[in-house]
Amino acid sequence: MLAVVLLAVATAVVFYFLIGYPILLAISRRAAPPVRKDPAFRPTLSVLVAVHNGEEFLQRKLESLLALDYPAHLREILVISDGSTDATETIARSFADRGVRLLCVPRGGKAAALNAGLAQASGDILFFTDVRQMLDSHALSHLAANFADPSVGAVTGELRLLNPAQAGEQADLELYWRFELWARSHHSRIDSIFSTTGCIYALRRSLASPLPPDTISDDGTFSLRAFFRGYRVIFDPEALAFDYPAAEGGEFRRRLRTLAGLWQLFVRLPQLFTRANRMRFHFLSYKFGRLVLPWAILLILGSTLALTDSRWRNFLLSDELMLVALAVLDRFVPRAFFLKRVSSPARTFVAMNAAALLAMLVFFVPPETLWRPTRIEARR
Repeated sequence: MLAVVLLAVATAVVFYFLIGYPILLAISRRAAPPVRKDPAFRPTLSVLVAVHNGEEFLQRKLESLLALDYPAHLREILVISDGSTDATETIARSFADRGVRLLCVPRGGKAAALNAGLAQASGDILFFTDVRQMLDSHALSHLAANFADPSVGAVTGELRLLNPAQAGEQADLELYWRFELWARSHHSRIDSIFSTTGCIYALRRSLASPLPPDTISDDGTFSLRAFFRGYRVIFDPEALAFDYPAAEGGEFRRRLRTLAGLWQLFVRLPQLFTRANRMRFHFLSYKFGRLVLPWAILLILGSTLALTDSRWRNFLLSDELMLVALAVLDRFVPRAFFLKRVSSPARTFVAMNAAALLAMLVFFVPPETLWRPTRIEARR
């Protein structure tokens, strides 16, 4: 009897997180006042690019930043070299006559590099971006325009994949990312999103304070600090950044790092689970749900195994194991074969939930060991 109850509860939890909550979010009519975005608003702004051995991308990135339509006299660009041993610092120095400042710090990780940048930044708004992604020429202007509304503390833009694959892992992840952007637009309308996109987000300088050196998710930490000080954290789809898809297996490592950062945030910001979180229902149903989901799936499998032997139990068990089998076999299924349409989503689903389980390693290993550069597939 206990196995039946646990199976029913776990199934209900999985159904709610995957289907029920998205339906509730879609029909929600709650809304904060629209953001008073003013395209003419031009605060002083500091661009912070923390980079370790980014010679492959830095020149293109700096050209992209210098091509932004934001007034040069209101903008400063700081490249913080986190103990780079390649040509990163040489490339940054070559842009000195165009207003790019280089700050060299000992190798200490991204959070420590950003802390050094905070101490040097002079703008009223801080714009954080990574070395790899290119920016639309209007991205910075769109982000800055939102700060004309005094209720906005942080704002993020939309990351788009260049040349996403038409099938396989990247196509599945492209679909997932579209859902993520859809959810962000709804959360932003209701009040606030829970985290920003690390390669394209801006924050009021008055809300920025140093990060713990082992912080994995700087974007989540900065934005949630602003949120708990009463500000809104919003999503602006008009501010665009562009990236190439991750190489095979790269997305798993990225998800592992992101979800490990979530666990770290939950521990360091326990008010997320209290009434101090004015978006608590959505937080529990969405962000926290991502980390609960794989445990609920494991409970379904365990409860099924504990059922009394019967045709019904064998039917459920075969269905559950079929999902795992499809995920394992996907690597060997040719892309043009019809089974790929089923095996590829199965593999992506299993991999993302496996990453959520492994993310708890953040409590047992040094957080920096979970940070690995994302390899990309650039189709030129």
